[in-house]
Amino acid sequence: MVARELISNNIPPLKTTDSGDKALNWMSDFHVTHLPIIEEGKLIGLVSEDDIFDLDQPELPIKAHNLGLRRPFIMANEHIYEVIKKVIQLNLSVIPVVEQELNYLGVITHESLLNYFAQSASMQQPGGILIIEVNSRDYSMSEIARLVESEGASILSSLVTSRTNANLVEITLKINRQELRAIINTFQRFNYNVKASFQENDYTQSLQDRYDSLMKYLEV
Repeated sequence: MVARELISNNIPPLKTTDSGDKALNWMSDFHVTHLPIIEEGKLIGLVSEDDIFDLDQPELPIKAHNLGLRRPFIMANEHIYEVIKKVIQLNLSVIPVVEQELNYLGVITHESLLNYFAQSASMQQPGGILIIEVNSRDYSMSEIARLVESEGASILSSLVTSRTNANLVEITLKINRQELRAIINTFQRFNYNVKASFQENDYTQSLQDRYDSLMKYLEV
């Protein structure tokens, strides 16, 4: 999945002739705190809610103000992981997507990213969830996959979280099997700490509940 496939068509860009008041109204309407500004089809920058609040005369066009706009963006062919990394690093509610020479294509929102993961194939396929932990120096995804496959199962997806202060790696595995006891026993024999396991229905419902709650929060 690349950036251009995640573009939201619901959020229009601002023009330099638009006012600060209009920017605030649109931010409120679309439940975001940033909006892109374009001119002749090219990205000028990203204006934030705080930028507008600092204006003495928000009723004037944006170009009438001396705004020190940031210009974060993602290229259209960059991978979704790069999108997530930049959104988190810069604490953005939207990130503009551009082609060469800053030609503006649209924005990616938090909701677009969440929907992508919620609808991914591994979330839809039946199976069980296993959470294991191992020392970072012993971590090997190929070894983990080998242990799962030794029990006649396979990994549908994985999420790896590093804990720097504890030198531990936590791995969440989606496995194409509901009954996980044999796989759990195998991991324990190889000195993995099995932190938790979930049946598909229980874990999926928990994820769905959290996702629904987050969507409601973003709409506030």
